[in-house]
Amino acid sequence: MITTSVFDLFKIGPGPSSSHTIGPMKAAFDFVQRLTRLSPDQLTRADAIHIHLYGSLSATGKGHGTDRAIVAGLLGWQPETTDPDALNLLLRDADMTYPVQVGTKIIPVGPASFHFERVRYDSPYANTMVLKLTGNGDLLTSEEYYSIGGGFIIRKGDTTDASQQRTVPYPYSTMNELKAHLSKSGLPLADVLLANEMAVSGKSLREVNLRLDQLIEAMHKAVRRGLRHRGTLPGTIKLRRKAPVLFQQARSLSQSADSFLIFLNAYCLAASEENAAGGIVVTAPTSGASGVIPGLTYLAKNHFHYSKSTLREGMLAAAAIGFLVKHNASISGAEMGCMGEIGTASAMGAAFLTHCAGHGIDAIESAAEIGIEHHLGMTCDPIGGYVQIPCIERNAMGAVKAYNAFLLASSGSPGMQKISLDAVIKVMKATGRDMSTKYKETSEAGLALSATEC
Repeated sequence: MITTSVFDLFKIGPGPSSSHTIGPMKAAFDFVQRLTRLSPDQLTRADAIHIHLYGSLSATGKGHGTDRAIVAGLLGWQPETTDPDALNLLLRDADMTYPVQVGTKIIPVGPASFHFERVRYDSPYANTMVLKLTGNGDLLTSEEYYSIGGGFIIRKGDTTDASQQRTVPYPYSTMNELKAHLSKSGLPLADVLLANEMAVSGKSLREVNLRLDQLIEAMHKAVRRGLRHRGTLPGTIKLRRKAPVLFQQARSLSQSADSFLIFLNAYCLAASEENAAGGIVVTAPTSGASGVIPGLTYLAKNHFHYSKSTLREGMLAAAAIGFLVKHNASISGAEMGCMGEIGTASAMGAAFLTHCAGHGIDAIESAAEIGIEHHLGMTCDPIGGYVQIPCIERNAMGAVKAYNAFLLASSGSPGMQKISLDAVIKVMKATGRDMSTKYKETSEAGLALSATEC
């Protein structure tokens, strides 16, 4: 049963990767909180913290800023309130250490505290991190965490999942079950999703709407920043930002039929380039895919002039698709390749557009299914471990595919669609399982091998 909050799916935090920055930051913060419960004797003996990274966290962690995010979490920083400029300054000096307070004890953490392990680790998830507290070389305590995409984390040994203890008035695990609730209740999709959200989050209708408005505004702030900022993105690729140039081009061609697509591309690139620069973005459903939904919602607000209530309802429709993928497959690039990130975002965007245009659940399902279907098998192969090539342009392409999926689903009878959303999500999961790990965030194959040409 899906009991994830909309506000767990859409998170505000620093880029460039929710799996590599937001998730590890949250895990490190949790680790420090747990250390405060140790006995005085253990705390007295403690003198070091060691962080062991496995899977994609090891292979591309430096490019994604995983080490900086972990230091920030150990220092008590939280994703939504993190200053991205301060975050990017961490670990710049190889000789500098940072004071991590554990009770009354100060433990220094620096570059030497990190171990980017290249060995295979027996773990149920691709992105694994093990944090250890030691004293005189002896292990005092350790915790193992898994970053499972979109900033979601799991701690090894947790036997109870708080989300599974929640109850909702309209429980569903599949699109067919969601559609059955709509048919039986006679309620609009937004009302069903709002009822579940209020039950899960404990927020009132007013509070849910206010938070949705805040999320949309945070997305649009990222777009506006990206449209202003010029120059080169951080990292060894030296990739120059394109969004401001595209935006000016779109404005100069406002009477051209192409301007619509150029505007959409500019908006998506703007948010995605902000993410690549480590700026504050909204996971939608991940940071790597944080240009698709922001670009589409910015277009919907400023070109289609949809009302606030329409945008909110569209966000809920998008969230429902994200929930279904997360629950029945995965939104993690380390598990599904890029189809888990951009593919899901494109499906969510297609659902958003279709709902905002006033179409029903059958058309929404068809649009989302088309969005995923045409991303099946897409690899996650970032050059140099940076969320830049091909990630930034893939956000724009994902949004364009979302728009086309909306057009295809709304131009005919949804009943003519032969493949259901539930079926394509099953295919997506199987495809991710069969895909070589080299094509899932490790930068060991695909376009990542073109690094020498950059």
